[in-house]
Amino acid sequence: MPEKKKGRPTDNPKGVSIHVRLDNESDLILKSYCEQEKVTKMEGTRRGIKKLKDDLKK
Repeated sequence: MPEKKKGRPTDNPKGVSIHVRLDNESDLILKSYCEQEKVTKMEGTRRGIKKLKDDLKK
């Protein structure tokens, strides 16, 4: 019998966990963005990380 998966079904599983300590300015920016866009802090963080992709040297 196949093993049951835990958690919600998703097309984009999030298996990597990080812990981040922010300075006050970064925290204020993140909170303001998340309130404006009505997203969680984690979703705001993911969006910020994805914006870094354009800065990567190819």
